[in-house]
Amino acid sequence: MKILAIESSCDETAAAVVEDGRKVLSNVVNSQIEIHKKYGGVVPEIASRAHTEALCPVVSGALEEAGLTLEKIDALAVTYTPGLVGALLAGVSFAKGLSLASGLPLIPVNHMRGHIAALYPAHPELEPPFFALVLSGGHTEIVKVNGYTSFELLGATADDAAGECFDKTARVLGIGYPGGKELDMLSGSGNARNCPLPPPIIKSSEFDFSFSGLKTAVINLVHNAEQKNEVPDKADVAAGFTKAVCAGIEDRMTNLFDRYEVKKLGLVGGVAANSSVRKTLDAICRKRGAEFFVPPVSLCGDNGAMIGAQAYYEYLDGNLADGALNAVPSGEL
Repeated sequence: MKILAIESSCDETAAAVVEDGRKVLSNVVNSQIEIHKKYGGVVPEIASRAHTEALCPVVSGALEEAGLTLEKIDALAVTYTPGLVGALLAGVSFAKGLSLASGLPLIPVNHMRGHIAALYPAHPELEPPFFALVLSGGHTEIVKVNGYTSFELLGATADDAAGECFDKTARVLGIGYPGGKELDMLSGSGNARNCPLPPPIIKSSEFDFSFSGLKTAVINLVHNAEQKNEVPDKADVAAGFTKAVCAGIEDRMTNLFDRYEVKKLGLVGGVAANSSVRKTLDAICRKRGAEFFVPPVSLCGDNGAMIGAQAYYEYLDGNLADGALNAVPSGEL
């Protein structure tokens, strides 16, 4: 079954063709980074307009890359929740129109389920049940994947998401937007002991995170140094920040392994591209005798392939949309 999938929940306009939930035939992503870079973050109205302009060429590009015409497609899929409502609406409206014109069934996909499904094309042997740590720009969640369309949320962030904290830290350090990749490289040359920072956890909870305090600690550290006419070592701050994030993840994962029988653990979302986070999870799994799964970097950020992968299983479960499908900015997993 070949599914043409559309993703437009934030600042990437993406489309892909995925076969049977596992084989990626094409994956086209149009990034808006250059548009939003001067603002230091995503501007929702600008993002929505950019999606409207990019959707037609991106979808056409996905079909062309797959070597297919729309007549060879079996179903359409689109991200409808969660995300920026205007951005979601652009994709949902386009997909509904295409479904109406072509007669193809339309599959609604939850963005977070899509991130987890990014594991399937990369690891064809992976099947539920397993656990997943989702670290993205807007979400931080620990999920028990009971089945392809059955999920149990075990923990989340009480405030800021991991990806947002990375971006804010990068902005405070003046190393650009988005800052995840730059922070990752910079931290390798820094000394974390020169910049101790608090781990992003809630001590009263087993599985929940809190990145607000870590973000504030970085801001205060940099501003206090500036007030003393000092220049903080950016590499040391990046190293301290990364160590704090990894310490928080290790704490939450230790609790997870202590509470559950974890045989398989997946890491997904944009922050899954961070080398230190990957190494931390890999080391924990090795120590505990569990299998560790992570997508390639190309499938960590927002993309259409992950939506197409999840859409296949939603289709098998009978989850189809009609003309009443709408964008839901804060839908649950």
